[in-house]
Amino acid sequence: MIKSITVILICLAVGCFTRKQPHHCKSPPLLSGRIAVMAQKMNLMVDAKYIYDAYGQRIRLKEIGTFDNTTFHYDGLLNYKEHVMYLINEQNRTCVKQPLKGDFKPMEIPHNATLLAAIILGSSSAPLDGLEVNTWVGETEEKAKYMISATVFGCIPVSTSYHTDKTGWVMISFYNNIIGVENPEELYPPPYCQDVQLRDESSGFYSLFEKH
Repeated sequence: MIKSITVILICLAVGCFTRKQPHHCKSPPLLSGRIAVMAQKMNLMVDAKYIYDAYGQRIRLKEIGTFDNTTFHYDGLLNYKEHVMYLINEQNRTCVKQPLKGDFKPMEIPHNATLLAAIILGSSSAPLDGLEVNTWVGETEEKAKYMISATVFGCIPVSTSYHTDKTGWVMISFYNNIIGVENPEELYPPPYCQDVQLRDESSGFYSLFEKH
């Protein structure tokens, strides 16, 4: 027993539980879970169920939030291959179809991102007590600053923060993530959306948080 404790202490001291060398990575192509969004400058808070499909370049968001102290519900299906966004009301079985601007951006650590810190969420006292996370920082071509945290193993997103003069800091936290999609049908528009005419108004991903 004493020997086993000694081995564990030595391992902790010299790094037997070795961390992987930090590297730019890409998240699994199929993910689902929940996100929490807070944009202080915009007085916006959101909690949403998300489905992410990199193969089909589709994202589904079912959210509830507050904007200027007003509560709203939102259900959007973004299809970047077809450049279309569906706003879905399952209760009333109604649908709005409008153009989707911008290109699909996969969940990944950009190649020009700089490693800020390699950390452990929780405890490093023993294996499985903590979650190894790398945090990266950088700037997009549009001069938006960002900070992205993802797990060392699996490249599962933990949090993303970005800043523009228009939005201020927007913070997105990911939780209850699973690899895969439990109900693939949610990545397709429901039947009552099929014959809906395309509106002229166009939308981008982050405009979802600005329209309410």
